[in-house]
Amino acid sequence: MKDDVRTTGWSPQRNRRSIRLQGYDYSQAGAYFVTVCTRNRACLFGAIVDGQMVLNDAGRAAKQCWNDIPVHFPHVELDEWVIMPNHIHGILVVLDTVGANNYSPLQTNAILRPRGTSKTIGSVIRGFKIGVTKWMRQHTTIHDVWQRNYFEHIVRNDASLNRIREYIANNPLQWEWDRENPVGVNHYSPVGAKNFSPLPKDETWRV
Repeated sequence: MKDDVRTTGWSPQRNRRSIRLQGYDYSQAGAYFVTVCTRNRACLFGAIVDGQMVLNDAGRAAKQCWNDIPVHFPHVELDEWVIMPNHIHGILVVLDTVGANNYSPLQTNAILRPRGTSKTIGSVIRGFKIGVTKWMRQHTTIHDVWQRNYFEHIVRNDASLNRIREYIANNPLQWEWDRENPVGVNHYSPVGAKNFSPLPKDETWRV
């Protein structure tokens, strides 16, 4: 990951129902593609310059919080991820923790703080959001950072995993056509753009 860079979509304000998959155990081992979006798609974390994401101070704080996830949730590993101007895409890998019941000691100067010992993806995203919000409130005048909830997609095979990895890696290059770009030319990828949508036609976001 380059030093200057590195949830599922965004839930409309009118949609207050849960977007989690009912009955699914989000603490079980596996890979999850998540997208976390800022409130009202505000570009808080930097800008795309010549197809690359350039982080500002808030973006670097978000980067630290994301990198700190395995420190506070040792059962989670980070796969491909990227911080965009107003959202974060990432693949979180939940490890098989049978027999493991201890967490690593927390760093006293870390931004991210855990909330209990829950091992669900929801608790990981909640902790990440809290960490970034704390930094923003301490260093800026912005108090409401995040869109309510987050989106996730359960990665079910290697082909899907590699497709999503490529989508994340190419996300800055596709910013002009990104649905989260508030000033994008449109919400469709240009002719010939590779893997603008990371999911095959028979897979959808869990909403």
